Amino acid sequence: MAEDQGTAAMETSKVEEKQPETTEAEAPGVTTTKRIMVAIDESDSSFYALQWVIDHFSTLLMTTEGAEAEGGLLTVIHVQPPFHHFAPFPAGPGATAAVYPPSLMIESVKKTQQETSAALLSRALQMCRAKQIRSETLVFEGEAKEMICQAVEQMHVDLLVVGSRGLGKIRRAFIGSVSDYCAHHANCPILIVKPPKETTS
Repeated sequence: MAEDQGTAAMETSKVEEKQPETTEAEAPGVTTTKRIMVAIDESDSSFYALQWVIDHFSTLLMTTEGAEAEGGLLTVIHVQPPFHHFAPFPAGPGATAAVYPPSLMIESVKKTQQETSAALLSRALQMCRAKQIRSETLVFEGEAKEMICQAVEQMHVDLLVVGSRGLGKIRRAFIGSVSDYCAHHANCPILIVKPPKETTS
């Protein structure tokens, strides 16, 4: 009966998880999912989502002969924000001028972005290795929500997992939500993991 429920959950195109209490046997698609992708950023909520996947899909993703034969793989993706080489600057009534930062500043910003990405992915890999999870990491540059959906399609991902940062209604209206965008545009089932309120950031 639990297996039937798990299969039905996988067939649902969009799934939102509030306080995950699912057991490994009941995790959606555990018998059929081959590639699971988790999107991470600097937020605690994204790493909570990663840990949830590790805890609930460990049987599928562990680096054992049986798991590797099944092809279970956890892909951790991080998207760096695009760097704009110019910024608009008011130049008079109804006019703006482009201000270009010095090359040293550009290199400094890019280096900082690379170091941040490396630190995030290193932390993610340590979490995976601690549980012997078969994993890989990827870094993209661009708008996070668009690049995640693009990666899902290109890599034929079976299940996308993202954390929910708990944006308020006003912030969500102005800047949007990566999880909301992916829920409507990702070309695969999506699991949105909401962490406990005390860890939301």
